Amino acid sequence: MRSNSGFDKIAYQNSYIREKYDRINLTVPKGRKEEIKKKALAEDKSVNEYINSLIENDMK
Repeated sequence: MRSNSGFDKIAYQNSYIREKYDRINLTVPKGRKEEIKKKALAEDKSVNEYINSLIENDMK
């Protein structure tokens, strides 16, 4: 979405993410995605936050 000022917020966010983060494509068995979503919701986290917290705890 471009505002009248010409600033494209989505393009800016995508550029920032490309610069600051790595992407990992995670493949899970059929049905597991819903299980992960439920666990994340139970902890009031997004799926991304939930998975990152599991990784962070494992790396300690």
